[in-house]
Amino acid sequence: MPSDHHPQAMFELRECARHLVQHPLVCKEHDPDLFRLLRRHETELDRWFTQRLGYRLHVDADTARLFKTGAVPAHRRLRARTGRAFVPLEYTLLALVLGATAAGPAVISLRDLVQQVRSAAGEAEIAVDDSAATRRALVAVIQWMIEQGLAAEIHAGVDAYAGDAAADAVLRFRPDRIVLLSLPALVGAESAEELLARAERRNATRQWMRCRLVEEPVLYRSDLSEAEWSELRRRLGEEARVFEEMFGMTLEARAEGVAAIDAAGTFSGQRFPATGTVGHAALLLIEALRGRAETTIEWVELIDRVEELVTVHRRGWSKDLVAAPERLARQVVELLVELRLALRVELPDADVGVADQPGQARVGFRLLPAAGRFLATLPEEDAESDEQVSLW
Repeated sequence: MPSDHHPQAMFELRECARHLVQHPLVCKEHDPDLFRLLRRHETELDRWFTQRLGYRLHVDADTARLFKTGAVPAHRRLRARTGRAFVPLEYTLLALVLGATAAGPAVISLRDLVQQVRSAAGEAEIAVDDSAATRRALVAVIQWMIEQGLAAEIHAGVDAYAGDAAADAVLRFRPDRIVLLSLPALVGAESAEELLARAERRNATRQWMRCRLVEEPVLYRSDLSEAEWSELRRRLGEEARVFEEMFGMTLEARAEGVAAIDAAGTFSGQRFPATGTVGHAALLLIEALRGRAETTIEWVELIDRVEELVTVHRRGWSKDLVAAPERLARQVVELLVELRLALRVELPDADVGVADQPGQARVGFRLLPAAGRFLATLPEEDAESDEQVSLW
């Protein structure tokens, strides 16, 4: 390995690998020192990702792109500048903007861009109006592209367009970077189902399981077939060495599955336990529901539990969320589901549930085994047992 000859090389490789997984598009201007390391270790990084995860690394003069296929994270979403998750309208507009700018020109006015987006929407038979909601969504999309290094404001800013349809600005786009965003699985895919099937690559079992552990906090036994679970358990020592070498992570195996643990707490964009009202409430809710492990909880009961927590902790929590326990409950559920510590469960029509959007199935809430890591006490492992201890 390179570290045999250069003691610092392994640390640099690991730093680059961690960054690429978190930020698959890396621009030189954002972090020149890190980009220099990527260029230095390009060959070794490409070998790591290609052989071990089935990913492909592209590096040019000022851009690095890690093409990730193998496992599709269920809860990985793009986020606006404020930190909130993109809504469907913003995803639609992002696809239209990317399609309108991939072939250039590099410099374009906001007004002309809007016309190109509407033209592309018409060709795709997508209705795009000029409402304030649509303008705000388009501004959020362009701001996201600016943050990613895909665009820049040359004259004036795009913010004014959210409130004024007549506002204009001049933007510079990077078509060379924009064309790198699409995964190879997108080419020729005629439906969303076909695209996801191509990106999943579950037939490459070892790489697929590694990708799942890299991209999501935990891989549950219920996610796998018995053959896949047996293979993972049989190769756990080898997998642990791969994760330690590439990312400095340790694998924790339990009866319910395997989790990739980052002791540094910097590998995920969403830390837990977390500070703030939502993070504190989520941790307390896990403790409050310890006796209801893996049982479905109806929405009304969940609201009651959150209201009980609010009663005790209202002085230290956000006034806005304290005044709206249902909104706090929704944010807590969103956090726990994103971390794979909980699951939304469809309920029969007779049950009381909550729907994310009108017309969707009604759902309840259930804690998953990995939530047991955050209880006040954990069960002691039986050293004489051949079976891994359960978190619950």
